[in-house]
Amino acid sequence: MLKSEILDTFNTLLDQAVASGDPEPTAMNLSSVDAGGRVSSRIVLLKGADQRGFRFFTNYESDKGEQMEAHAQVALCFHWKRLREGVQVRVEGVARKLTAEESDAYFASRPRGSQIGAWASLQSQTLATRDMFEQRVEHYEQQFAGRDVTRPPHWGGYLVEPDMVEFWYGADFRLHERVRWDRHGQTWTHRLLYP
Repeated sequence: MLKSEILDTFNTLLDQAVASGDPEPTAMNLSSVDAGGRVSSRIVLLKGADQRGFRFFTNYESDKGEQMEAHAQVALCFHWKRLREGVQVRVEGVARKLTAEESDAYFASRPRGSQIGAWASLQSQTLATRDMFEQRVEHYEQQFAGRDVTRPPHWGGYLVEPDMVEFWYGADFRLHERVRWDRHGQTWTHRLLYP
Protein backbone atom coordinates (compact mmCIF):
# COMPACT_ATOMS: atom_id res chain seq x y z
CA MET A 1 0.00 0.00 0.00
CA LEU A 2 1.25 3.44 -0.91
CA LYS A 3 1.75 5.81 2.00
CA SER A 4 -0.85 8.60 1.74
CA GLU A 5 1.88 11.27 1.63
CA ILE A 6 3.37 9.65 -1.51
CA LEU A 7 -0.01 9.34 -3.22
CA ASP A 8 -0.97 12.92 -2.30
CA THR A 9 2.32 14.25 -3.71
CA PHE A 10 1.85 12.26 -6.92
CA ASN A 11 -1.76 13.38 -7.38
CA THR A 12 -0.84 17.03 -6.78
CA LEU A 13 1.91 16.83 -9.42
CA LEU A 14 -0.41 15.05 -11.88
CA ASP A 15 -3.07 17.74 -11.37
CA GLN A 16 -0.42 20.41 -11.98
CA ALA A 17 0.72 18.61 -15.14
CA VAL A 18 -2.87 18.54 -16.42
CA ALA A 19 -3.29 22.25 -15.63
CA SER A 20 0.02 23.05 -17.36
CA GLY A 21 -1.42 22.02 -20.71
CA ASP A 22 0.83 18.98 -21.06
CA PRO A 23 -0.64 17.14 -24.08
CA GLU A 24 -0.23 13.70 -22.42
CA PRO A 25 0.06 14.16 -18.65
CA THR A 26 -0.75 10.51 -17.97
CA ALA A 27 1.97 9.20 -20.32
CA MET A 28 4.52 7.07 -18.51
CA ASN A 29 7.49 5.06 -19.66
CA LEU A 30 7.12 1.39 -18.77
CA SER A 31 10.30 -0.71 -18.65
CA SER A 32 10.13 -4.48 -18.45
CA VAL A 33 12.53 -7.40 -18.84
CA ASP A 34 12.10 -10.60 -20.82
CA ALA A 35 13.05 -14.08 -19.63
CA GLY A 36 16.53 -13.66 -21.14
CA GLY A 37 17.21 -10.37 -19.34
CA ARG A 38 16.67 -8.03 -22.31
CA VAL A 39 15.14 -4.71 -21.21
CA SER A 40 12.38 -2.97 -23.21
CA SER A 41 10.74 0.42 -22.74
CA ARG A 42 7.63 2.02 -24.20
CA ILE A 43 5.07 4.69 -23.35
CA VAL A 44 1.73 3.62 -21.89
CA LEU A 45 -1.04 5.71 -20.32
CA LEU A 46 -1.79 5.75 -16.61
CA LYS A 47 -5.45 4.88 -16.05
CA GLY A 48 -5.58 5.30 -12.30
CA ALA A 49 -3.53 5.60 -9.14
CA ASP A 50 -4.61 4.79 -5.62
CA GLN A 51 -3.11 3.35 -2.45
CA ARG A 52 -2.71 -0.03 -4.17
CA GLY A 53 -0.55 1.41 -6.97
CA PHE A 54 -0.62 2.52 -10.61
CA ARG A 55 -2.92 1.02 -13.29
CA PHE A 56 -2.62 0.63 -17.05
CA PHE A 57 -4.18 -1.66 -19.67
CA THR A 58 -2.79 -3.62 -22.61
CA ASN A 59 -2.85 -6.85 -24.59
CA TYR A 60 -1.65 -9.70 -22.37
CA GLU A 61 -0.11 -11.40 -25.42
CA SER A 62 1.96 -8.36 -26.42
CA ASP A 63 5.72 -8.25 -25.87
CA LYS A 64 5.23 -6.33 -22.63
CA GLY A 65 2.55 -8.75 -21.47
CA GLU A 66 4.82 -11.72 -22.06
CA GLN A 67 7.73 -9.93 -20.39
CA MET A 68 5.67 -9.14 -17.29
CA GLU A 69 4.53 -12.76 -17.17
CA ALA A 70 8.19 -13.89 -17.19
CA HIS A 71 9.50 -11.17 -14.87
CA ALA A 72 6.98 -9.12 -12.88
CA GLN A 73 9.44 -6.44 -11.71
CA VAL A 74 8.92 -3.24 -13.76
CA ALA A 75 9.78 0.45 -13.69
CA LEU A 76 7.63 3.46 -14.58
CA CYS A 77 8.75 7.02 -15.24
CA PHE A 78 6.62 10.15 -15.65
CA HIS A 79 8.29 13.28 -17.06
CA TRP A 80 6.48 16.60 -16.90
CA LYS A 81 8.67 19.19 -18.64
CA ARG A 82 6.26 22.07 -18.08
CA LEU A 83 6.38 21.85 -14.28
CA ARG A 84 9.02 23.98 -12.55
CA GLU A 85 12.36 23.14 -14.20
CA GLY A 86 10.98 19.72 -15.05
CA VAL A 87 9.60 17.03 -12.74
CA GLN A 88 10.04 13.28 -12.94
CA VAL A 89 8.35 10.59 -10.89
CA ARG A 90 10.11 7.22 -10.93
CA VAL A 91 8.32 4.08 -9.72
CA GLU A 92 9.65 0.56 -9.31
CA GLY A 93 7.61 -2.43 -8.26
CA VAL A 94 5.75 -5.58 -9.25
CA ALA A 95 3.11 -5.69 -11.99
CA ARG A 96 0.10 -7.90 -11.32
CA LYS A 97 -2.98 -8.46 -13.46
CA LEU A 98 -6.11 -6.67 -12.33
CA THR A 99 -9.25 -8.69 -11.70
CA ALA A 100 -11.50 -9.54 -14.65
CA GLU A 101 -14.16 -7.28 -13.13
CA GLU A 102 -11.79 -4.28 -13.04
CA SER A 103 -10.68 -4.93 -16.62
CA ASP A 104 -14.29 -5.35 -17.79
CA ALA A 105 -15.31 -2.05 -16.19
CA TYR A 106 -12.50 -0.10 -17.82
CA PHE A 107 -13.00 -1.81 -21.20
CA ALA A 108 -16.69 -0.83 -21.16
CA SER A 109 -15.67 2.84 -20.75
CA ARG A 110 -13.44 2.88 -23.87
CA PRO A 111 -14.59 4.29 -27.22
CA ARG A 112 -16.10 1.61 -29.44
CA GLY A 113 -13.30 1.98 -32.01
CA SER A 114 -10.72 1.24 -29.32
CA GLN A 115 -12.74 -1.79 -28.19
CA ILE A 116 -12.80 -3.14 -31.76
CA GLY A 117 -9.08 -2.45 -32.06
CA ALA A 118 -8.37 -4.58 -28.99
CA TRP A 119 -9.94 -7.55 -30.81
CA ALA A 120 -8.37 -6.79 -34.21
CA SER A 121 -4.77 -6.17 -33.15
CA LEU A 122 -2.43 -9.10 -32.67
CA GLN A 123 -0.21 -6.70 -30.76
CA SER A 124 3.56 -7.07 -31.30
CA GLN A 125 3.14 -9.82 -33.93
CA THR A 126 4.37 -9.36 -37.50
CA LEU A 127 1.84 -7.70 -39.82
CA ALA A 128 2.34 -8.50 -43.52
CA THR A 129 0.30 -5.55 -44.81
CA ARG A 130 -1.75 -2.73 -43.32
CA ASP A 131 -4.69 -4.00 -45.38
CA MET A 132 -4.72 -7.24 -43.36
CA PHE A 133 -5.17 -5.24 -40.16
CA GLU A 134 -7.97 -3.16 -41.69
CA GLN A 135 -9.69 -6.39 -42.76
CA ARG A 136 -9.51 -7.65 -39.17
CA VAL A 137 -11.03 -4.37 -37.95
CA GLU A 138 -13.88 -4.74 -40.46
CA HIS A 139 -14.40 -8.38 -39.41
CA TYR A 140 -14.86 -7.43 -35.75
CA GLU A 141 -17.03 -4.42 -36.59
CA GLN A 142 -19.37 -6.85 -38.36
CA GLN A 143 -19.14 -9.44 -35.59
CA PHE A 144 -20.22 -6.88 -32.97
CA ALA A 145 -22.66 -4.96 -35.16
CA GLY A 146 -25.72 -3.88 -33.18
CA ARG A 147 -24.41 -5.04 -29.82
CA ASP A 148 -21.89 -4.15 -27.13
CA VAL A 149 -18.27 -5.14 -27.66
CA THR A 150 -17.14 -7.54 -24.95
CA ARG A 151 -13.61 -7.48 -23.58
CA PRO A 152 -11.25 -9.93 -25.31
CA PRO A 153 -9.82 -12.54 -22.94
CA HIS A 154 -6.29 -11.54 -24.01
CA TRP A 155 -6.73 -7.88 -22.99
CA GLY A 156 -6.84 -6.30 -19.56
CA GLY A 157 -5.21 -4.29 -16.83
CA TYR A 158 -2.16 -4.36 -14.65
CA LEU A 159 -1.51 -2.86 -11.25
CA VAL A 160 2.06 -1.84 -10.47
CA GLU A 161 2.52 -2.26 -6.73
CA PRO A 162 5.43 0.05 -5.86
CA ASP A 163 8.32 -0.66 -3.55
CA MET A 164 10.18 2.52 -4.62
CA VAL A 165 8.92 5.98 -5.62
CA GLU A 166 11.23 8.89 -6.36
CA PHE A 167 10.21 12.51 -6.90
CA TRP A 168 12.79 14.38 -8.98
CA TYR A 169 12.52 18.17 -9.21
CA GLY A 170 14.67 19.92 -11.79
CA ALA A 171 16.73 22.96 -10.83
CA ASP A 172 19.19 25.36 -12.46
CA PHE A 173 22.77 24.18 -12.90
CA ARG A 174 21.66 20.54 -12.51
CA LEU A 175 21.25 21.09 -8.76
CA HIS A 176 18.11 18.95 -8.71
CA GLU A 177 16.13 17.87 -5.68
CA ARG A 178 15.49 14.15 -5.32
CA VAL A 179 13.26 12.56 -2.69
CA ARG A 180 13.24 8.77 -2.66
CA TRP A 181 10.71 6.60 -0.81
CA ASP A 182 11.43 2.90 -0.22
CA ARG A 183 9.05 0.27 1.12
CA HIS A 184 10.29 -2.24 3.69
CA GLY A 185 7.43 -4.68 4.27
CA GLN A 186 4.49 -2.39 5.10
CA THR A 187 6.67 0.55 6.17
CA TRP A 188 7.83 3.37 3.91
CA THR A 189 10.94 5.43 4.60
CA HIS A 190 12.27 8.41 2.68
CA ARG A 191 15.61 10.11 2.16
CA LEU A 192 17.13 12.81 0.00
CA LEU A 193 19.53 11.85 -2.79
CA TYR A 194 22.33 13.86 -4.32
CA PRO A 195 21.35 15.03 -7.80
